[in-house]
Amino acid sequence: MASFTRATGKHRRPSRLVRSGANIAGIATLATTGVVASLASGSALAAPAQPPEAEQTGLRQAIVMGDSLAETISAQAQAQRTAADEAAARARAEAEAKKRAAEAKARKERAAREAERKRLNAFVLPVEGSYISTAYGAAGGAWSSGAHTGVDFHAAAGTSVRAVGAGTVVEAGWAGAYGYNVVIRMKDGTYTQYGHLSAIRVSVGQSVTPGQRIALSGSTGNTSGPHLHFEARTSADYGSDMDPAAYLRSHGVRI
Repeated sequence: MASFTRATGKHRRPSRLVRSGANIAGIATLATTGVVASLASGSALAAPAQPPEAEQTGLRQAIVMGDSLAETISAQAQAQRTAADEAAARARAEAEAKKRAAEAKARKERAAREAERKRLNAFVLPVEGSYISTAYGAAGGAWSSGAHTGVDFHAAAGTSVRAVGAGTVVEAGWAGAYGYNVVIRMKDGTYTQYGHLSAIRVSVGQSVTPGQRIALSGSTGNTSGPHLHFEARTSADYGSDMDPAAYLRSHGVRI
């Protein structure tokens, strides 16, 4: 019995039976992989899968640490600025204090110099608290010129005799009728003489200041008792005398 054969060229489609079998085989294959089950259940299309929980990678910690470091640096910078401002303020205060101290010192020094200048230019009585007992120009045989060439200040023996103003000693020693005497050339070019002294406390060439003790009063020379004979002269020579009371008053001394 002869076998039935049929050409299977490409121009012919597979039979329906063959196609159906192939489809069944494909579906079975898909089912094996689980795709068909997923498609059938609809879960793959119903909702997307939830994302996995984020892993702790350290990024958040790094951000937090970065913020903290930035805050620390900012605080340090602010503290440094504050410290710098305070240091600058202290420096300004110290400079101002030094300036005020220097100005105060300069004012004090100027005041001291002015006071010293006034003191050196001042005049005083030759015997503190004394008074004139014999006036200038008084007539009498006790004086070789016939008149008193100076004034007498009341003074007990041993009383301090003072320079009436600033000057330089040009004579210190015995002077005949004047007894022990001192002559001073004053800063203004005039001369003052102190006679009948019991002791001398200065020497020729010495500078003296107003009120400085130069001698002690006494009764040496031509005198009737202890007192100070005081003269004012335009030169060192005898006979150039002027009124000692007027001389002292002209220099601000109250008699």
